[in-house]
Amino acid sequence: MRWWKVLGLAAFVGVAATGVVVARAERRRRAYTPEEIRGRLRERVATSAEEQPG
Repeated sequence: MRWWKVLGLAAFVGVAATGVVVARAERRRRAYTPEEIRGRLRERVATSAEEQPG
């Protein structure tokens, strides 16, 4: 019976840790201004256009 408690507690801790990681990533993503996002997307498009032959 004790193993089931340990397993349940480990699962709970894993879910909580995943939530923390997702929340941090979301905060980091929302910290960008729309202009910064547009600039980064334009850079990525320019880089991918340079790498593609044709």
